[in-house]
Amino acid sequence: MSTATGDRQQAVAELLATCRTKASLYNEKEVSFLRDVAAWKSAGNISVAQFGWLERLAVREHVDFAAVNTAALAVLDSICERWCPGGKLAGAEYVACNPTRADSRPGSFKINTRTGRWSDFAVDGARGGDPISFAAYLFHNNDQFAAAVDLKRMLGL
Repeated sequence: MSTATGDRQQAVAELLATCRTKASLYNEKEVSFLRDVAAWKSAGNISVAQFGWLERLAVREHVDFAAVNTAALAVLDSICERWCPGGKLAGAEYVACNPTRADSRPGSFKINTRTGRWSDFAVDGARGGDPISFAAYLFHNNDQFAAAVDLKRMLGL
């Protein structure tokens, strides 16, 4: 066995050990992947992409979605100003241009700063019900988990 292969097998073993301590954080597909990797006799059977996925699973952190949404709602006015600069508060709604598209007139993109509900009325299906879905739409290609992690960190939770 070469040193590189030995190093790779050691790295895979360490990542799997870390993942075992976080088992409750993974969905069914991820658990199946981890079982497959653990069953392989050699780290040479794992592709670069699979190794990357294993690394990402090993650093996964617990996110309390309800706590993140609650904390974000408390400061949603300022979050809206930061993420959608130039908008205006009209009652409980922050009315702005959508920063994800060529939007030149405010009005079709609105965020209710009390409830977290948001919508882009000019884009079919572009709507959500909380700050995490808002962040997922703007910055994470609708990946709720990635958005929740970023919001958690941004809010210092």
